[in-house]
Amino acid sequence: MKKNFLKVTALAFLAFAASCGKSGTGGQLVGDQSRLNYKAPVPIGMVYIPSGYYKMGASDEDIRGRNDATVHTVQVNGFYMDITEISNQEYRQFTNWVRDSIALTILGNFKDLPNGTQILDWSKHINWRDPELQDQLAAMYTQPDQSGWGIKQINANTLCYTYKTFDFQSASMHAHDPGYNEQKYVSELHPGIYPDTTVWMRQYAYSFNEPIAQQYFWFQGFNRYPVVGVNWNQCNAFCVWRTNLWKNEREKAKLYTESRFRLPSEQEWEWAARGGRNESPFPWGGPYIINKKGCYLANFKPQRGNYSADGGLYTVPVDKYAPNDYGLKNMSGNVSEWTASAMYGGSYNQMADINGNVIYNAQSADPLYMKRKVVRGGSWRDVAYFLQVGTRDYEYQDTSKAYIGFRTVFTEVEPSLRNNRRPIR
Repeated sequence: MKKNFLKVTALAFLAFAASCGKSGTGGQLVGDQSRLNYKAPVPIGMVYIPSGYYKMGASDEDIRGRNDATVHTVQVNGFYMDITEISNQEYRQFTNWVRDSIALTILGNFKDLPNGTQILDWSKHINWRDPELQDQLAAMYTQPDQSGWGIKQINANTLCYTYKTFDFQSASMHAHDPGYNEQKYVSELHPGIYPDTTVWMRQYAYSFNEPIAQQYFWFQGFNRYPVVGVNWNQCNAFCVWRTNLWKNEREKAKLYTESRFRLPSEQEWEWAARGGRNESPFPWGGPYIINKKGCYLANFKPQRGNYSADGGLYTVPVDKYAPNDYGLKNMSGNVSEWTASAMYGGSYNQMADINGNVIYNAQSADPLYMKRKVVRGGSWRDVAYFLQVGTRDYEYQDTSKAYIGFRTVFTEVEPSLRNNRRPIR
């Protein structure tokens, strides 16, 4: 009996030793070997903005802004940023996707997955010129007898993008509360995503802006012009859609999805706009807004009543004008840009000095006050003051204008470990 017991013990020990040695570690602590050979992705149309620090805020010469934007040193983690503002052509990819997804849902074009769930079957082509198909999708159309043009056309109000958001920051603050439930911090949103093309009509009273209002977003001649008429909520919806588009393709290739596309914080925007020039008023340096040849360096309102002195009566293509030292174009001028940050006077004094961002003033009881979002960079209708990288402005998040657009960022933590000892000028 004792002999058999020793034999069983010996076999068990051998089995245990074999199981420990399967990984080929030789009994050594070598770390998780299942997630090696990582290579950070580079989204098309983006450029890497390195980690670093800078003096954020208005200069001493900015009497108006120095109390609202006090100078202080901040640190920013590295991230990718769109080289240009989001163009009409890029935003139309979003609106077309939403339009087609709604049509596929109405038509019942789904594909069954092995786990029993269903997804839209994108292999089914939608011929929008087919009269029979238009009858099936009648709920998406404005009928001729209701249209100002007397023709059947897509009703832009039907183009809503449904998505869910998770308030990770609030959830983290209450993660140890009794009865903690993450679903409490999940919200479902349904914003309309088609740009408000009437902003061109509202921009100036008693003016003839019908041609640009009717053509600016959809006509191919404006493909490379910045999208305008989009409010802060619509820009966030675009970011969620772009993230899902990116995530789905990477998961098909069995690759990691490290982060998400989003609007930049106010700190990130200013750091990127400066391009490594710590105390310069403009992305190209300064203090001048004209180069040696007498050419203006941005699209803005350089002279009283003369919008076209810089070569553009209103917006210009997103790739015009020279980039800053980080390779970003039109960080000043063309269109102002939405940021993720809320706007109120004391935010600089409360903002963290590492990756700071103020979402809203939690102590304010005024809902309109909490909806004020920072816009940066100045636009085609602004004077040079608003082009300065330290100048702050704001607009309400549910408001759209003919001079406000946006660009997105994508946080990539790993590259921040690179050597970022870029000289600060």
